[in-house]
Amino acid sequence: MTLAVITGASTGIGLELARVCAAEGHDVIVLANEPAIHQVATELNGEAVEADLATPEGNEALLATIAEREVDLLLVNAGTGLGHGFLEQPLDGIERTVLTNVMSPLRLVHPLANAMVARGEGRILLTGSIAGFMPGTYQAVYNATKAFINSFAGALAHELKGTGVTVTCLMPGATETEFFRRAGMDNTIVGDMKKDDPAWVARHGYEALMAGREQVTPGVLNKLQAAAGEHLPAGVVAEAHRRLSKPRD
Repeated sequence: MTLAVITGASTGIGLELARVCAAEGHDVIVLANEPAIHQVATELNGEAVEADLATPEGNEALLATIAEREVDLLLVNAGTGLGHGFLEQPLDGIERTVLTNVMSPLRLVHPLANAMVARGEGRILLTGSIAGFMPGTYQAVYNATKAFINSFAGALAHELKGTGVTVTCLMPGATETEFFRRAGMDNTIVGDMKKDDPAWVARHGYEALMAGREQVTPGVLNKLQAAAGEHLPAGVVAEAHRRLSKPRD
C-alpha cells in the first residue's frame, strides 16, 4: 500500500483530498489542529495527528508519526487566513498565518522531499491559491503567503526535474469551506458569494498530482481571475479585491 499524508484534513479541501486518497486505495495519515481529525481518521481507516503546524513542535509531531515510513504522496494543504485591514489584524494572528502557510510547508517538504529524492520517487501537492496572483486588499497577509506558495511550488518542481519526484500546486478560487468564517469574512461580498465545491476542487487537485502536472486551477472562471491577477495593473486588481473583501459597514 502507498502512504498519503494530508495536512489540514479536518474540513474543506483537505478533508476531501484525504477522502479521495483513501478511496483510491492509499493508506492515509491526516493532520489538523482540532479534535475532529480523529473522526476523519476513523472514517478513512487512517491515522490521525492532532497538532498545530504554526509551531515547530506540531511539525515535528507529524514527522515523528511518519518516522521511517516512505511517504508516496505528500499533500500540504493546511492554511489559515485573516480578513479586515492589516492594521486591524492582531499581530499574533498575522504571525500565525505566516507560520502556518509558509514556514510549515518548508519544515515538512524539506525532509520529506529529500527522502523521496533519495529513493527516486514521490509526489507532492501544495495548496496555493489564485489569491496569490492578487494584491489582497483586506487579506494582505493571506494573499502574500499564497503568492509565496505558488512561487515556491513552481520553482521546486523545476529543481526536482529528473529526480522522480513531482511537485504540483493546486490553486483554487473561493471554495465553500470554513475558511471565510474563521477569517472573520462572513460580512463581505466574497464571504456571501457562491463558491466552489471542495470535493470537486480536491478531485482536480488529486488528478493533477497523480499526473505530475506542475499546477492546476479548477474552473474556467478561476483561470480567468488568475490570468487577470497576473496581467492587469496591480492597482486595478487591488481595487477589485477591496470591493470583494472589505467588511460591510
